[in-house]
Amino acid sequence: MAEKQRTLKAPVKLTGVGLHTGEKVTLEILPAPGNHGYKFQRVDLEGEPIIKADCDLVVATDRGTTLEANGARVYTTEHVLAALYGSQVDNALIKIDGPEIPIMDGSSKLFVEAIESVGFEDQDADRIYLELDENIPWEDVEKGIEFLAVPDQHYRITVMVDYKSPVLGTQHATMYNIDEFRSEISQCRTFVFLRELEFLAQNNLIKGGDLDNAIVLVERENVSQEEIDHIAGLLGKKDLDIKIQGLGVLNNIKLQFENEPARHKLLDIVGDLALVGRPIKAHILGARPGHSGNVRFAKVLKEYMKSKEKQGKFFDLEKKALYDINDIEKMLPHRYPFLMVDKIMEIQEESIIGVKNITMNEPIFQGHFPGNPVFPGVLMIEAMAQVGGIFALSKVDEPHLYSTYFMKIDNVKFKQKVIPGDTIVFELYLISPIRRGLVNMGGVGYVNGKPVVEAEMLAQVIKDKE
Repeated sequence: MAEKQRTLKAPVKLTGVGLHTGEKVTLEILPAPGNHGYKFQRVDLEGEPIIKADCDLVVATDRGTTLEANGARVYTTEHVLAALYGSQVDNALIKIDGPEIPIMDGSSKLFVEAIESVGFEDQDADRIYLELDENIPWEDVEKGIEFLAVPDQHYRITVMVDYKSPVLGTQHATMYNIDEFRSEISQCRTFVFLRELEFLAQNNLIKGGDLDNAIVLVERENVSQEEIDHIAGLLGKKDLDIKIQGLGVLNNIKLQFENEPARHKLLDIVGDLALVGRPIKAHILGARPGHSGNVRFAKVLKEYMKSKEKQGKFFDLEKKALYDINDIEKMLPHRYPFLMVDKIMEIQEESIIGVKNITMNEPIFQGHFPGNPVFPGVLMIEAMAQVGGIFALSKVDEPHLYSTYFMKIDNVKFKQKVIPGDTIVFELYLISPIRRGLVNMGGVGYVNGKPVVEAEMLAQVIKDKE
């Protein structure tokens, strides 16, 4: 039996400051429907833009992972994403009223505890894993970064860090199963070397930095109190309770694990690889990882996932349809020869699957083309739009009183020709929430599991009947 996706039972809210911006921000994690994934929403900006947690939307990896879409950015996304992934939450909407995820204590612990406080809710949608058929290596020779993904029945991560530092040295950390994330990884805090602090502070890169939300590693024994006071001043802190004990940790907070820095690097990998967009079954081995390498490897895994999808996507067309042709005619005004949907297989909160059977009886084949019948691309788009229209109308009361009007189409791609005898399965999903009757959807049409058409469409639902 397939595993089911899950989300939170109720919203949770946390408040803190951004590590880099120093801005106070309130973050709210809300339940989301099946197949929603992780999305951020900047509620402080006009239009409250949505930013999908997607490795292709990463625009910066300097001391954190930054996403940008729809004219909005979200900084330092990795810790909250790690908390969601480590808690095995598949779908969540993360609302923030500022540009950066709060740093909290420098780990994922407080996010995990908040998520667990409300519990989890199983959903109808099946959990679909990224599973490997082969080893997937990647390396940056110049920077000495190496990754390897090996087929496995669980999500396992092994990390090696080597900063050639007398205090950190070489460290290893392993998470044998995602179930270990909470107890072994989530509480491990971010770290910084003392030699980096002055530069970061002087350049306003850690405006929210504090000795309570980061481990400061000291690499020499001759650190003076004057140096510490100077750095404290740059951070805007007074009377810091600091114990200087030579090599080791600057502040008086004890390490939770001897290899806490390596464990935090593992935490970052969990958060950054969440940007692949699918739960993973593999053993990930990383040497000298960082956000840049993590994201680049996430893109490698995503490309592998897309290549596997191109090999075919299965749809069970033998099961009973949700809507047959009689139901469809009650929702859409279209009739022969312009009704392009034969049945609807399923409708979820943010997605729909519809079917169009192509027969030689289509009147278009009289002219397109005699002796070489090809179903026109424009009609594939029309069929996709009608499936999207059914989705939109399914979300209103008395759908027979409404019409959907096509407003815009973007990113159209035709992959291969469609001929009589083919069955096109259209899978559409919401790109952004429905607002003021505007429905923005992306979709793919498949024949025998292979993509034949892709597009993004905008339509408006209007009540124009009595």
